[in-house]
Amino acid sequence: MTTFQKGQHIYFIGIGGISMSGLAEILADKGCIVSGTDIKESPVTKHLQNLGIHINFGHKAENITDDVDLVVYTAAIHPDNPEYQAAQAKHIPLMDRARLLGEIMAEYEDSIAVAGTHGKTTTTSMVSEILLAAGTDPTITVGGILPTISSNLKIGHSPYFVAEACEYFDSFLQFKPFVGVILNVESDHLDYFKNLANIRRSFHAFAERIPAKGALVINQAIENVAELTQGLDCTVETFGLADGADWQAKNIIHEPDGKNTFDVYYKGELFGNFHLNVPGDHNITNAVASIAAAHFVGVCPADCQKGLLHFTGTERRFQKKGEKNGVVVIDDYAHHPTEIKAALAAAKKVQHRTTWCVFQPHTYSRTKFLFDAFGEAFTDADEVIIADIYAARESDDGTISAAMLADRIAKTGKSARYVGDFDAIRSYLEKNCKAGDLLLTVGAGDVFKIGEAFLEN
Repeated sequence: MTTFQKGQHIYFIGIGGISMSGLAEILADKGCIVSGTDIKESPVTKHLQNLGIHINFGHKAENITDDVDLVVYTAAIHPDNPEYQAAQAKHIPLMDRARLLGEIMAEYEDSIAVAGTHGKTTTTSMVSEILLAAGTDPTITVGGILPTISSNLKIGHSPYFVAEACEYFDSFLQFKPFVGVILNVESDHLDYFKNLANIRRSFHAFAERIPAKGALVINQAIENVAELTQGLDCTVETFGLADGADWQAKNIIHEPDGKNTFDVYYKGELFGNFHLNVPGDHNITNAVASIAAAHFVGVCPADCQKGLLHFTGTERRFQKKGEKNGVVVIDDYAHHPTEIKAALAAAKKVQHRTTWCVFQPHTYSRTKFLFDAFGEAFTDADEVIIADIYAARESDDGTISAAMLADRIAKTGKSARYVGDFDAIRSYLEKNCKAGDLLLTVGAGDVFKIGEAFLEN
């Protein structure tokens, strides 16, 4: 394990990323000398500069000076990066972002890492709200903006630490949390894992990293959950909505405005009654997981209740963007078939007339690997519009397209169409959305801009 010393110079390649910037800020708070590089200036880089962190714009070998003690990089940085190569040439130690997060986490006694194919940001935020309500002064690093702290990061000065644990590239195998949460295990990131069996093996390996005195909190609904928990030394507790779970939500009431009320039972005994200001059974499930994790680190039922009551969602997670001419606009980060189903199911519980869903597929590989699953994911939508695929890190090889996906969805009997670029979609919505409708923009790219343009135009 690396011990971060005051005065140690740590350089971040890609310091402006939401996760990298948070780690840079944590180390700066510990007294390290932090600097880094990003492609261009952003609100994040300006914030870091205001903290006294030096940032270069543009990747250049000369940015890696002789006084640098450690270089941190993300999975997006390849060995041909000039700064990466300069660090190697100078024999400066290199560390990827996931390992750094794991090293930092190891310094906190009561660490909670939230893993799963879906729901990580929401559940990490719920755990954060509970720990804040309990007055534990936690350090928080989350993959979205949590309104309570107006950031993705909070630096605390206590043994409590909560973070997302991403499975992509097996990043979460660098962590050794005191409490690990597994929300769900499904096919995704198949450009890396190749198949579901590989994904399940990685999640089991993540669970094995939890110490004997710690706990795994795992969704009872995961297929063959016993396979993921076999051979573990730690305490294992299940959660869910069905009978048999150690932590179970019962007596659920869905309010017309989308809010939820429910009871939580722990091993058959009433733990407490809870109110949740975000819609959907998936969020109730996330809340029960959060309660279980927080309880294991000593949080009482009253603080769990207070924290969840204060939770209003995170940025881009069923986030109400506004209303125009009686049309409510909601944005959601969902980019996997299961996430889309959950978002649409949540929308169904909110009173409205017609559900319009604008979906921007994220990456060609995911669209191709999960093509049929995407085709069946829009059951609860009335009108479906498909935007162009958001390429992210990939290039178009011509084997998949947004129009093909629209045609596949239409074969299920849904009204689905590929309209074109964002301006064309906005124009189409303005002509066809009526008062009382709900407009849901969905995807991990920049599809939120369509809803914002609809509200502003």
